[in-house]
Amino acid sequence: MLRDFGVKQVRVQEVVSLDHEMLASLPYDQLSLFSLCSKVIRSQPVYGLVFLFKWRAEDPGKQEQTCPEDIWFANQTAKDACASVALLNIVNNIPEIELGENLRQFKDFTIDFTPSLRGDAISNFDFVKAIHNSFARKMDMLNADLQLKNDALARRKAKTEGTDDEDAGFHFIAFVPSQGKVWKLDGLERQPQKLGPIVGRDWLVQVAPELESRMAQYGDDQIEFAVLALVKEPLSTLVTSLAQNVKSIRSVMRRLDCVKADLKDPLPETLDIATEKATILGPSDQYYLDQLAIDRSKPCDTITIQIESEKVPDLVSLGQELVSVQAGLRVSIMDEARAIQADDERAANRRNDKGLLAKGLLHVLERMDKNKSLFKCDH
Repeated sequence: MLRDFGVKQVRVQEVVSLDHEMLASLPYDQLSLFSLCSKVIRSQPVYGLVFLFKWRAEDPGKQEQTCPEDIWFANQTAKDACASVALLNIVNNIPEIELGENLRQFKDFTIDFTPSLRGDAISNFDFVKAIHNSFARKMDMLNADLQLKNDALARRKAKTEGTDDEDAGFHFIAFVPSQGKVWKLDGLERQPQKLGPIVGRDWLVQVAPELESRMAQYGDDQIEFAVLALVKEPLSTLVTSLAQNVKSIRSVMRRLDCVKADLKDPLPETLDIATEKATILGPSDQYYLDQLAIDRSKPCDTITIQIESEKVPDLVSLGQELVSVQAGLRVSIMDEARAIQADDERAANRRNDKGLLAKGLLHVLERMDKNKSLFKCDH
């Protein structure tokens, strides 16, 4: 859905645990294994979290009196649009996310709107509605209508029994870091709720207690919630790392050529860093690497210092390590490309509405049945 909106290099990833180690590994910290540089930080930012749960009203006193000017927040004014509203409430608050032309113009158009007017604008935005509905299969829409009817009947029954349950509906809300603070953005609430300033480098640790308190309201046998993270798609960062790796290997090879010129004996084959046939030293369509990316990259400071060595064994060791790192990068790039392809296939299957086909077949069978009865002769 995000890709169809025009949002680039963002993916949705399920969060299976809220413990510190799991949050620290979000969303794709494998790149640290491929780095020979001493500076290791989370390479893939978490832009926001989406929480699916059984909604219940909270104290409105926790909300802001008015929506801050630097926060883009929309109310949910259309039925069954909470997922789209939650996604928009995240991506419109992260400046580094490339929204695409349609969403960028929509954000600019609604920048001075109130949350309720933004919600109405979403409801009337044909571009978003078409994409949202393309993922809502006909059977889901029919089931949603049936669920509304059942909910209404259940509430009537609960009222007569004096046990009205107001938290019957599932709902998506967003958590996002913006302007140095952590925000809860619930489209069913009038205004955003500020959870507090970001303390330290990781805003996720401040959201975890909020989510855990909500989850604690369910019994051990009730798995009625889910947490999703919007993260930077790893493929672009992996390709950038590959470009840096290629540039570094080239630099080591050039340095070796200079040092080897002073050697009396030829370099043993065991010290040849290019013996790995699969190692790429230039552009590669298979790994989405072009010459411009290579030209723009440069070795990190740690490797640059090591390249200055005049000792052949040290240079060869560095080169062989870089070759080994590249092998891991190539595997990860192909894995990520396959994951993107699988996401696209799931989205296509989601849009391929089998419900309509089944409904059509049933109509055909009904007509055939009627035709048989018309031409059936009595014996």
